[in-house]
Amino acid sequence: MTVVQERPATDARTLLGTDLRATLTANMRAKFPDMTEDRAQRGIGQMLAFLAAGARSDTPLSPSPLVDDFWHAFLLHTKAYQEFCAGTLGKFVHHQPGFLDKEEHGGGKALRARTVDAIAAAGFVVDMEFWPELDLADCSQCHANCHNSPKHA
Repeated sequence: MTVVQERPATDARTLLGTDLRATLTANMRAKFPDMTEDRAQRGIGQMLAFLAAGARSDTPLSPSPLVDDFWHAFLLHTKAYQEFCAGTLGKFVHHQPGFLDKEEHGGGKALRARTVDAIAAAGFVVDMEFWPELDLADCSQCHANCHNSPKHA
């Protein structure tokens, strides 16, 4: 009989040094004044988990709108982002917003499920507060009246 011992999921925040985490936390809290320190820290963890899972995935993954905001905050620190990708992920993860063919990739809800599953399979904590089931559209990173769409009233 083989005993398989599951390892606890890793908090992806550990992938980034404390100084850069503090900078990203401050940036996000400046952009979203009602965001708590804890929520900003957890959001950084979810963004890093998304990036790590995406670097390993053969199929497209997609961030939630809030995780995408955290990714944008990191991308603004281009040198640190490039060093993180090279040193931690082993490759550069490009931010490529746009449309994915719904027939080929299953639409936004399928991408969300695939992304959450990929993060868990990569061994990272999934904080479902950052991966809501959005009822607005079955799309990904488009302008279909999503929260940050130019069409949103």
